[in-house]
Amino acid sequence: MTIPDYQSIMLPLLQLAADGREHSLRETIETLSSQLGLSEEERRELLPSGRQPTFDNRVGWARTYMKKAGLLESTRRGYFRITKRGLDVLDKQPLQIDSAYLRQFPEFVEFQTPKQKEREETRPKLDESATPEEEIESAYQKLRDDLSTELLETIKGCSAAFFEQLVVDLLVEMGYGGTRKDAGQAIGRSGDGGIDGIIKEDRLGLDIVYLQAKKWEATVGRPEIQKFAGALQGQRARRGVFITTSDFSTAAWDYVSRIDSRIVLIDGETLAQLMLDFDLGVTTVATYRLKRVDSDYFTGD
Repeated sequence: MTIPDYQSIMLPLLQLAADGREHSLRETIETLSSQLGLSEEERRELLPSGRQPTFDNRVGWARTYMKKAGLLESTRRGYFRITKRGLDVLDKQPLQIDSAYLRQFPEFVEFQTPKQKEREETRPKLDESATPEEEIESAYQKLRDDLSTELLETIKGCSAAFFEQLVVDLLVEMGYGGTRKDAGQAIGRSGDGGIDGIIKEDRLGLDIVYLQAKKWEATVGRPEIQKFAGALQGQRARRGVFITTSDFSTAAWDYVSRIDSRIVLIDGETLAQLMLDFDLGVTTVATYRLKRVDSDYFTGD
């Protein structure tokens, strides 16, 4: 048989989880491959990159899409279980679950709608006029957006202490903080008047950046930023970075644009994008190199 696409796997996957128990992704892949009658050859078939079995990849994406729609939920790393919404869907005995079916759920629609309008406006559209390079770029950006969303959800599930450590690791990867040891000692120690820590702006320590790291779900408003700005003034500091797993209100953005202190706001989405840019908390599973004919080589033939 042909290996089913990820949408065809959605219903069998949800039915497998109908017992309400916690399931591991690895166990699920093996169970579904048996239920769907895949041959050993089909189980061993790899993606073009050669880094992952095709069926494993498709089961993973089926799980991700149903998580975004609220039919499944993560219980811990690599494990999931069905939600009440997922059970309600099965009670309706759908003949098929696919992306079109999942669009009835607002969370899934939001997941498929890019939050940053700038990226949406500049992203090449997949249409008949698109070049192969444009199609690759569009597919790459879609994968990046999906990974960014998954990464942020993972961060929100971590402890506050781990989040502080993550902030340290990111700033060091970006070139701040001097040595890793120096940066680690600076974060999460002071708690002084709205300042969570300090970090060197460069390896020589010519200037200091004051930090505030908030692992929040609620929107960070202007009062929190004003408190941070006041703490900076109390330290005669010129620069600060406020990092959160949520987002900032319009009033907060407006406030930092009007004050003398230089405060950089990093919301959850920006945090995830920076982690992707600096390869923190992610791993490369495939690399594709686009090539063209080297005209210079053939010059003078």
